[in-house]
Amino acid sequence: MNRRDFITLLGGAAAAWPAAVTAQAPGHLWKIGVLANEPWPPLEGLRDGLRDLGYVEGKTHLFVYRFAQGNAERFPALASELVSLPVDLIVAWGTPASLAAHRATDTIPIVMSAGDPIGAGIVTGLARPGRNVTGCRCKWPNRRASDWSCSSAAQFFARRRPV
Repeated sequence: MNRRDFITLLGGAAAAWPAAVTAQAPGHLWKIGVLANEPWPPLEGLRDGLRDLGYVEGKTHLFVYRFAQGNAERFPALASELVSLPVDLIVAWGTPASLAAHRATDTIPIVMSAGDPIGAGIVTGLARPGRNVTGCRCKWPNRRASDWSCSSAAQFFARRRPV
């Protein structure tokens, strides 16, 4: 997946966020857990999308970062840490981070990007990923474009209206 596709994914999640949170009590500070190897530029797309929708970081939401810093063995502990905080959403970048998030929770929504989410056991299928996980399959230069639409992130959050 290229940077533009991932920013579109995060922007779609940001656009769908209001539909998912409108039923919540005012004043709730949403915690967005970020699980990745290291900080990456596409996160700015999510920040920008939330800001464009009127959300103010620190007042309406905050980001909670957990980075493995080159040690993939740390992902399970970092994912468990995010779950125990708890966060309201996990954004996982890369297959190891996505797999760790998937294994850590079946209730917290996860937006992920992974090279082969089916092969890694993160999702059961691209058209209907199931459970609490959605996102995009990474597109590598020598592979065909993913059949999994990045708009699935927006659809996922639109369906998750709290009661």
